[in-house]
Parts: sequence; C-alpha cells; structure tokens
Amino acid sequence: MRIAALYRYPVKGLSPEPLDAADLRSDGYFPGDRLFALENGPSGFDPTAPEHQPKIKFLMLMRNGALAGLATRYDAATGVLMISQGGREVARGDLRSAEGRGAIEAFLTGFLGAEIRGPLRLLAAPEGFRFTDSKAGFVSLVNLASVAAIGEAQKAAVDPLRFRANLYVEDMAAWAEAALPGRTLTIGGARLEILKMTDRCAATGVVPGTGRRDMDLVQTLRDTFGHIDCGVYARVIEGGRIATGDAISVAA
Repeated sequence: MRIAALYRYPVKGLSPEPLDAADLRSDGYFPGDRLFALENGPSGFDPTAPEHQPKIKFLMLMRNGALAGLATRYDAATGVLMISQGGREVARGDLRSAEGRGAIEAFLTGFLGAEIRGPLRLLAAPEGFRFTDSKAGFVSLVNLASVAAIGEAQKAAVDPLRFRANLYVEDMAAWAEAALPGRTLTIGGARLEILKMTDRCAATGVVPGTGRRDMDLVQTLRDTFGHIDCGVYARVIEGGRIATGDAISVAA
C-alpha cells in the first residue's frame, strides 16, 4: 500500500488543493485543512469556546452543490483566498481582514442566491480546532480500489475527489479498510491510529469541478455493499512527514 495523492481543503465545502507532502503533528489535524467555514445564517459557533457543529449549519456540497463549480486557492502566507469560475477570477479577499472576508461573503451570497438562509459569515477556526464533518475527522483516508468498486456498481467512472479525503491510498484490496479501525498505520515518518469508517452523504453525488449532480452514490453503496461507508478517519499518534509515494504498513 502507498499514498497515491494528498489533498487539503482550506475552506469547508470549497475546492481541494493537492500537496506533494505534509508534516503531521501528534494529535493534530491534517495541515491547512478545514481552517475556515462559511456560516449559512447564525450557527451559534463561539470561537472562544469552539465546539463541533453539524455541517448543515455551513455551506457544504450536500446542500450547495454549485460550490463544486468554483475553483479556490488559499495562500497561507498572505491569508488571501482566490475564487475562480470557468478559468476567470471572480473574487478574492484577505481572510485576515473584515474587508477581505466581506468580499468573499458578498460574492458567495450572490452566487448561491436563494440557498442562503441568513447572513453569510466566514469563520476562522481557533487554534486546535477545525471545521470537520466528524469530531473524529483529524485525518481522512480513502482506498482507491474501493472507489473503483463503487464505480463498477454504478456502471460509471467515479472521481475519487467526490470523497474529499486527505490521503488517497493505492495498492490496497477493495474494502480492506473496513478491517483497519483500532489498528495502527506507519506512513513515512508518521504513525496513525485508524478510528472508524467514514459514512457518506449526498455530497458525493456532485461532479467535482462542475457542481452538477449526476449520481446517488449513497444509494449505490447501500444497495450494493449494505453500508454507506467509504474511507476511514485516523488520529495522528506520532507526528512526521508524509509524501506521495510513501509506503504504508499496518501494525500486526
């Protein structure tokens, strides 16, 4: 088994950013992942006492599939988020400033129209917190062979990016990840404890890069495999650098 690809998602619900390598920290989240979220009307989130909130309170692909038609890029050095559509930049803002956040909020409010339930507010995750779908969402892994098996059941190619994982794993038997919860993986210089399987929602039905809905992969999973899982969540128990191509070993 080895890492085929690495991705981060700086803003919850917006586009992925590929990485060649990442430095994992013990008991930390995947670097640069889910740093921001877009509150769709008041959520009750308190940055001084952050608690995990249901994803329904934020913009997300399950409800706001058109977001997948936007390409975004976050520059951590400058704090600037850039949004493009059809190859043309349509918005940018420095997320460290009220003015910059306002520019992003205003664009997305106009872009989504009736899908906005209340004032849109871009939230930044306080230190030690991330806007993950699951409380256990420290690092997510998806087995590419399982995605291929879903595609066979669907009778159509399935883009792995529909599953929005941090690590995509190759050379692993389909659904072998179901036996991993409770076990430890060594990847590059890091060790990860697999916590649980990842259950899936309607977000997987959205075509990456277009925002078009074309499949019901949740129903396909349920009908064909008897569950709605694809991928696993992991906790970093020993930090270190990981990179594409790194071999993965499972502790006996």
